[in-house]
Amino acid sequence: MPRAVLLCYNPENTEASAAADRVRTLIQTHGTLLDELNSRENMPMPPKTSKADLIVVLGGDGSLLAQARRSAAFDIPILGVNLGRLGFMAEFDLETIEKLAADIFGSAPLNTHSLGLLKAEVFGRDQTEPRFEGLALNEAAITAGFPFRMIELSLIIDNQPGPIVSGDGLIISTPTGSTAYNISAGGPIVAPGVDALTITPIAPHTLSFRPIVLPADVEIQVVTLRVNNDLPRGGSTLVLDGQVQTPLHRDDVIRIHGNNKRIRFVRNQSVRFWETAIQKLHWAAQPRLRRN
Repeated sequence: MPRAVLLCYNPENTEASAAADRVRTLIQTHGTLLDELNSRENMPMPPKTSKADLIVVLGGDGSLLAQARRSAAFDIPILGVNLGRLGFMAEFDLETIEKLAADIFGSAPLNTHSLGLLKAEVFGRDQTEPRFEGLALNEAAITAGFPFRMIELSLIIDNQPGPIVSGDGLIISTPTGSTAYNISAGGPIVAPGVDALTITPIAPHTLSFRPIVLPADVEIQVVTLRVNNDLPRGGSTLVLDGQVQTPLHRDDVIRIHGNNKRIRFVRNQSVRFWETAIQKLHWAAQPRLRRN
């Protein structure tokens, strides 16, 4: 049977609206358009989502991250159509969608892969219930924030005390997020099939703290020994996927661990991870030599 599709995009974006017109026609020709969602609205998914076979997201990687968290409660594959600048996660473009529309929106099997999520919880001093909890597909980052003084964080891994980190913060990343904030801070690229978490310091005040890669089933705790508190201008913050934020206070405990939920993404069979890393991230690019 033809697939029931949710189409998600930002109607205030001219390019996204034009793309939606093209994709909408393809869905209606080869499948069933179940509903259209505004990607800018931070609202729960509608009840009819449970009837969907596919979610199509038009936008960049940021749109994909937001909709992945939004739909995490539903086991529905997501297909990303890149309209952004990088498009590392969104593997399709409009031309490819048009070529494959009959298969994608019809009844042909979809090539999917599943990506793990992080769950982050924040507990205040002596609290047994978290005052904040959220999911992340890329990373959970603890940032120093305004007025940008160095902070101190105590790291605990599976209840084993680790080092005290002084610097601008920490990034706890999934393999998916290893090519995002993590790589910008000097962390390693982790292949998508590896079941792991990466801890990367942000500007550590030492030469000896190197990024570490851990099994995905560990629990990471971070205790805030010294933070910046300067509300309403900001202060130290837990940031999920660069999009969801919550302020941090001294003696908070942040617990981060793998989540049982996984997000399925539709794969473009012509896209290869390492080829994308070379083309879009310029991984291991050779220096440009002057030609005589």
